[in-house]
This record gives sequence, structure tokens and C-alpha cells, in this order.
Amino acid sequence: MANIVALVGRPNVGKSTLFNRLIEERMAITDNVAGVTRDRHYGQSVWTEKYFTVIDTGGYVVGSEDTFEGAIRDQVALALDEATVVVFVVDTISGMTDLDKDFANILRRIDKPIIIAANKAETFERQSLVAPEFYALGLDSEVFPISSTDGSGTGELLDEIVKHFEDEGIENPDEGIPRISILGRPNAGKSSFLNALIGKDRSIVTNIAGTTRDSIDTHYKLFGKDFILTDTAGIRKKAKVHESIEFYSTLRSIKALESSEVCIVILDAERGLEAQDIHIIAHAHNAKKGIVLMVNKWDLIDKDSKTADKMQKEILERLAPMNYMPVVFASALNKQRIFQVIEKAMEVHEMRQQKISTSKLNATLLPLIERTPPPALKGKYIKIKYITQLPTPSPTFVFFCNLPQYIKEPYERFLINKIREHFGYEGVAITVFFRKK
Repeated sequence: MANIVALVGRPNVGKSTLFNRLIEERMAITDNVAGVTRDRHYGQSVWTEKYFTVIDTGGYVVGSEDTFEGAIRDQVALALDEATVVVFVVDTISGMTDLDKDFANILRRIDKPIIIAANKAETFERQSLVAPEFYALGLDSEVFPISSTDGSGTGELLDEIVKHFEDEGIENPDEGIPRISILGRPNAGKSSFLNALIGKDRSIVTNIAGTTRDSIDTHYKLFGKDFILTDTAGIRKKAKVHESIEFYSTLRSIKALESSEVCIVILDAERGLEAQDIHIIAHAHNAKKGIVLMVNKWDLIDKDSKTADKMQKEILERLAPMNYMPVVFASALNKQRIFQVIEKAMEVHEMRQQKISTSKLNATLLPLIERTPPPALKGKYIKIKYITQLPTPSPTFVFFCNLPQYIKEPYERFLINKIREHFGYEGVAITVFFRKK
């Protein structure tokens, strides 16, 4: 059983800083600007050998000018529904506000343990004079003065949290489960795709580019397989990243890419393949990740029976030599072929794990190499004698030969193409090395 702790409260009280403190990692973006966190954000933690999941939420507010206000409230409600224990985070610098009182009224309706964390209590005055004011909220909960910045008081808070767990929890509920990251430029439809897959609003969706800021994990099961989908912030060119929040959003997206096994890169059908899309695909290719291209918003394109084939050919020609990945034309809005995208991603993941026996490799490739040997250089003939696959996360092959230094890139691509021709590896980057035998 998973123990779940939800961090809730009004904007800018330090929920994300406390979240990072509890999971001991700078996973959530923090800033002095209110409203940085929008979606629910999950992380793993442990205290006194009891494991639990922490949910960071956006600031709950009513009557503001924030475009995302209603959607954030919905995300908070979902977090409250999931939680085993609710930590109501308040701010000892500003003291008790009307927003705190309003949110306390909402918490009274839920039948779950509620703990008040009076944050930013770095001084004796805030600990002893301001923090006790929050007992007036009438939530039948002890108030714990803490500082999520320096960690003071968080030990006592955690002692109280784990008292309400019925069991020890799961050490890491996501361990060993394949991770699939959803990548693309801002407003390509990444969050819409995730929401369409799971059938509910896991991520907030608007027409405003940059709505998603953190990388959002979702555990998902399809075709009898478990995997984790990570919705990421849109990756822009460096020159167009002006705000610190957007800078850290991009860093989180790149980190999500590097920690995943397969990347679904979403392209906008109306805009086609742009330079920034190629940059994202190249990053995934260089990181040796599996790649699936999803051309989203396909429902908005005027097309005939040849449009898809023509666009696919254009895309792969522009990506050469990174043109080994499958292309799926889909619509997140209409749920058109979205499950085909996921099915293809799982196929790519399985292909990435494929191991070929040394005997099969040599029996298949050596006759081809004899018929088309490497070009002679400086009057010296190159002979490849033996091939084996290394036990690496992505497919890596070593070709043993007499003069490895004379083998050039065109012949290397020839060998990679022959490996794909006989063993598949669609959507998977292949690495080859040449060593002296």
C-alpha cells in the first residue's frame, strides 16, 4: 500500500520548497512569484523506515485574476482525494489570512488526518507568537512551526505525519517500471495527449504556451504493461528563454528526457517539423533513447490519401541520418490513434532491450560484410573478423577488425542499416565501435 501525503494551502506559502525538502531533491520549481506550481507533482520520501509519496499542489485561491485558478483548484481537490494525510501549509510571515480561513472550511469537509505546518518560522517570534495563531482555524490539529528552507522543525512534522500511516509503505512504487517522456515545443499538445490517454485532467491544459512548468509523472497501465508517463514543459530555444521559471522548466524537461527509456516527441501538424523539433530529437538521439514521433493536431489538416505518406517522407528526409523512428499521425483532441502512439512506444522499449546472440550476429552480418567490405585505404585492406553486442542499456555492437582506425563514417552507417534491416530496432539509436582484433 502507498502512503500519500498532500501538501496544500494558498499560493506562495512554501509548499514546493517543503516538497523538495521532504523528497531531498530539487524536483519542484520554486520562486517568490505566486502560482509557479500548477499541476500535481509527486515525489518519494522515507522517514523512520516508513515510505510515502508526497504530492505538491498549486496554491488554492478564489477570485483572483489567475487564468489557471479554476484548474489549480481541481488539481488540489484530486490531491485531497488521493491523500492518506493532508499537510496544510501556512505562512508565519504574513500570518493568518482570509484565504487560509476559506481553505480551512474546505478541509473540514474531508475525513482525513490534517496537520498544520506553519512555514517560514525561522525566528523565535514567529515560532512562539505567530504560529499559535493558526489554532484559531479550528481544525483540531497541532500546529508545527517549521522552516522548509533550512529544515528546522521538519523532523517533528514528519514524526506526526508517519503516526497516521497504517503500514510501512512501498519503498519505491515506480522502481523497475519503464519511463516514457512526452516532449516537444510549447503548445504542441503534450498535456492534452496525456489527459486523453488517462481520461481525466492530469495536467492543466490551455492555449497559453508554457502552461506546464514541472515534469509531471503519471503511472499508467495499458496492453497489460505498466509504465510511467512524464508530461514535460515545452522546450524552447535558449535565446527565447527569458524568465528563470521557464529556464528551470526546460532543465526539468531535459532531466525527464535523460531519465526515461523512450521519448514521444510531439510535432504540430500545422507547423510541421521545425528547427527546435530537430534539436529535441537530436538530444534524445544523443542520449540513446528510444524515439517515437507523434504528429499531433492531424484533425486540423486538409488531407487526401497521400498526405500522411508525403509528410512522413519529408520529416524523415530532414532528420537523416536520424531517420530510424516511427511516425504516427494522431489527434489528442479527438483521441485519434493516441493508443497507437503508446503501443508503438512500448514496442520501441522492447526493441531497445533486445539482445542478439553473438553466433546469430556473426552468421547474419559477416557474409554481408564479405560481399561489401570496407573500402581499402592507402592500399590496406580492412577485414572485420568478429561481432558482438555489449550488455549496455541501448544497443551497442563491437566489430573486431585488423585496422579499425581506417573505417569511416559512411561504412559505419552501412553496418547500422544492415543491423536494422535484419534485427529491427525501429525507433532505437544504435551505437557501433571498431576494435583491433
